[in-house]
Amino acid sequence: MKRPAPRQPLRFSTQTLLLQLGVVLLVVLLSGAVHAWLTYERLGREAENQALTLARTVASDPAVRREVQAISREAGTPPAPVLLAGPLMAVAEGARTRTGALFVVITDETGLRLAHPDAERLGEKVSTDPSEALSGKEVTTRNTGTLGPSAGAKVPVFAPDSDTVVGEVSVGYSTENVVQSLARDITPIALTAAGSLLAGILASFLLRRRLQRLTLGLEPEEISTLVHDQVAVLQGVDDGVIGVSADGRISVFNAAAQRLLGQPDLAGTPWKQAPVPQQLKALTLPDAAEADAVEVIAGARVLVASARKALHRQEDLGWVVMLRDRTELQHLTRQLDAVGTMSTALRAQRHEFANQLHTIAGFMSIGQHQQARDYLARLAATGPLKFPVDQAELLQDPYLQAFVGAKGVEADERGVTLRIGPETLVRGQVTEPQDVTTVLGNLIDNAVNAAVAGSAAERWVEVELLDEPGPDGGTLHIVVADSGDGLAAVPPGGAGSPSGTGAGAAVADAVFAEGFTTAARPARAGGGQGLGLALARQLARRRGGDVRVLETGSPGGPGAVFMATLPRTTADTSGPGTGPGAGTATKNTVGEDNHA
Repeated sequence: MKRPAPRQPLRFSTQTLLLQLGVVLLVVLLSGAVHAWLTYERLGREAENQALTLARTVASDPAVRREVQAISREAGTPPAPVLLAGPLMAVAEGARTRTGALFVVITDETGLRLAHPDAERLGEKVSTDPSEALSGKEVTTRNTGTLGPSAGAKVPVFAPDSDTVVGEVSVGYSTENVVQSLARDITPIALTAAGSLLAGILASFLLRRRLQRLTLGLEPEEISTLVHDQVAVLQGVDDGVIGVSADGRISVFNAAAQRLLGQPDLAGTPWKQAPVPQQLKALTLPDAAEADAVEVIAGARVLVASARKALHRQEDLGWVVMLRDRTELQHLTRQLDAVGTMSTALRAQRHEFANQLHTIAGFMSIGQHQQARDYLARLAATGPLKFPVDQAELLQDPYLQAFVGAKGVEADERGVTLRIGPETLVRGQVTEPQDVTTVLGNLIDNAVNAAVAGSAAERWVEVELLDEPGPDGGTLHIVVADSGDGLAAVPPGGAGSPSGTGAGAAVADAVFAEGFTTAARPARAGGGQGLGLALARQLARRRGGDVRVLETGSPGGPGAVFMATLPRTTADTSGPGTGPGAGTATKNTVGEDNHA
């Protein structure tokens, strides 16, 4: 037995069309019903107002007031034949006939009918409650009485010579007349609803055609798959991706790019106005080479950025900028450099350490025990290893001693004397060695390079360090000076030299720009040159400190003086007045002495 083929589901555009038609039909029906109800209510209120006006007119007739008062004063109610032939019946029926009302009823103060369209009802109590009218109030009503449903009003009848209520007048108009009036008004309502329905159907068909063009005939499931693929590609990678459309707007700014650049989603922002480093914008200039990659500092991150032109069948779609994070690699490289520096220093001092042991062994073997004790005391005071750093004993922190000592060994191998300034006083212990190493190491390395390249006969680098206690951790102040020829006015390859205060200020700002270098050869792309001072300043400012130039120096020496401030990098482990240098006067703060 052959199974019937499964029914194919309706296309999304067809479902949308049917849904729109249903919504339009529902809206038209609801609108028509609401309009009809409002019209019915309006006609009902008009009937009530008309009944109230007629009831007031009848109730205020002097003849009616006198006759009702006269009947109310009698012991009983006149019989129906008397009432039928009386003046009240004539007035009521005349008013009803002239106005087309359903009824005009007059009662006495007890609610007994004195005038009624149905003669058999004369003398009987009214079917609706007359108490409000008999209490002196005018009311409008919608109810069903002996003559059928009606919209009417009740008005009290007062005695001619007083405010005493002697009866009431009830007037009503049939609601069937209201419905007939509504039927006459419903035709334009129906025509309007039909026109709205046709307009809605036409708009739905046009919207369906446009939807098919915009989605290229794809179904929602297919569009959803495409979106999922895009999210998986753009958001699932660790590299930052920035898409710049041909009209100069950011079309893609994935989560990795937001994280690396520290920015929210910039999709839709003009690329020229986007708050991103200028080097990234330079990559998308018309004359930019696609193969070039640049290192960019964004916050505390070192990024490698590259750009590629996006083309589709010779159609220019814009640019794609790729960002890769090299921050961790840079940190690991600096840590490895620091470890290698210390390892080199230890190897350089190995023979001296061995000689010291041999000296002690010699004293002991010849029985010179007192000399051995004196020699050991000197070693305990200065340390078993001697780094070529003048006044290294001013540094009490073991980490700073080892690091500066290792840098001293490197400087000594290059013919440069590294010394500690007399104002140095570090009583605390370093708590953020990675940041301190990055900033201090960059400043010392730059100073050593400047001293080697300088024209002074004596090559030296002087470092002063001072820690300042604080409630959230101590602040480490660093000042580094050298014997070099100072900062050049322009990078190599340019013209000019420092001249005047303005030139010095310009250089002081320029040295912290990414890519600035005073090396003989320009920084190569991706090589890491020209990033040391920029990275050091970024790290210091991230902690709330700074790195700045105190003096730019002069040809022939002394050279430039740099100052760094690193908050929350030390912890106070000793009381005031302890340690080497504690008695040194501290009126001159760090940075006030240029050590020239």
